[in-house]
Amino acid sequence: MYKIDFDKPCRIHFIGIGGISMSGFAEYLHTLGFKLSGSDNHQSKITDHLVELGIEFFLGQRAANITPDIDLVVYTAAIMEDNEEYQEVIRRNIPMLNRAEMIGQLMLNFENAVAVSGTHGKTTTTSMLSLIFMEGELDPTISVGGILDAIGGNIRMGNSEHFLIEACEYTNTFLEFNPKRSIILNVDADHLDFFKDLKDIRNSFHMFAKRLPKDGQLFINGEIDHFEEFTSDLECEVLTYGILDPAYRKGNIAYDIAADKISFDDKSTSTFDLYYKGEFIDRLQLNVIGIHNISNSLPAIGVALQVGIPLEKIKKALYSFKNSKRRLEYKGEIGGVTIIDDYAHHPTEVIATLTAAKNYPHEVLWCVFQPHTYSRLKQHLTEFAEALSLADHVVLTDIYASREKDPGDISSKDLLRELEKLGTEVHYFPCFDEVENYLLQNCMNGDLLITMGAGDIVSVGENLLGL
Repeated sequence: MYKIDFDKPCRIHFIGIGGISMSGFAEYLHTLGFKLSGSDNHQSKITDHLVELGIEFFLGQRAANITPDIDLVVYTAAIMEDNEEYQEVIRRNIPMLNRAEMIGQLMLNFENAVAVSGTHGKTTTTSMLSLIFMEGELDPTISVGGILDAIGGNIRMGNSEHFLIEACEYTNTFLEFNPKRSIILNVDADHLDFFKDLKDIRNSFHMFAKRLPKDGQLFINGEIDHFEEFTSDLECEVLTYGILDPAYRKGNIAYDIAADKISFDDKSTSTFDLYYKGEFIDRLQLNVIGIHNISNSLPAIGVALQVGIPLEKIKKALYSFKNSKRRLEYKGEIGGVTIIDDYAHHPTEVIATLTAAKNYPHEVLWCVFQPHTYSRLKQHLTEFAEALSLADHVVLTDIYASREKDPGDISSKDLLRELEKLGTEVHYFPCFDEVENYLLQNCMNGDLLITMGAGDIVSVGENLLGL
């Protein structure tokens, strides 16, 4: 494998530079003095920003973009072997690294690299951790899978030994990472277009945990079924976290980091008692809704305590935390209807979001749901219906295909029928204009409307608000 010499910047080309992660690391390497170029099939605000920085951008992925002066090519997992640029790189025998391999090498430059993994909640927890480290004046380098207003984007270039990163399991990306500390938030069946089944996913997370060094630390959700399967053969220190409050806890387990006596106020902010290794520490407040966000905060608190950030700094950072973009994000209000947007695209995430929303002041709860990928909807059809039935009214759009092609054996109408079986008030519209017209005619003063999905469904709420 090609080894990057970070002390000797070279010429690097990124295939798929417009992605939120790829663009962030391109910007980071640019600041280190590397000469960067990149290509993407779509021009966007992200690529425009890279051009403003002085990074050369090619619209479209063509062989001509690959020139003899390129020392290394970095590509995303979405790039197929028949890609024209990829083929030209092979023809020219230019060294290549995938995005994860490049990040793994970069992490070795930091004494305290922290990787946040899990099938849900990675962006939220990484964002919380980022605010805590910045409040603690540790000047971290940060890579998060969403836009975090506090850092003005998805990446922050720090000047310290601390590196915080969101570690995605898809295509086993995180198995290239080299963290000192890792977090495992949850392990559910997802990305079944890549993984065989839940057992296969659990095996990957186990392998991820085993990448920790002997002097490393794993923070793992003790509510994960049989979590000991991930930890029994580890040589590093293992710290568990979870909910103690009997109204929310799922088991009868003692955790190293725990929340108890949870309460929500009329605006759905939450307070809880924090326990660390069995001792009461303090009462903390979050200004985001949902029991899942309390759970997400616990490993971030645990990591912060381990690196010596004062509790008052931790409390201040968490109190100031607002959801990152597309995570229970308040978009605005029109005609007395509150509009929130959320990225949830797995049944577990849908349940967490709608359960949290029930604590938000409202008369009627609406959910406009855009399924994300054919394979995910087909695999979890029944579970999606059960999760969405938590809403009073559901509006469905067509499936957002993302990287997939229509197999012809699954559609949003199948989900419609499953919801009808459960007695849920549900409607389906093939285009966003029809969705928006229906909502304008039927949502009432005091209602709460959530646009939900990992695709472009956010535009529905933004169009209603005139954003």
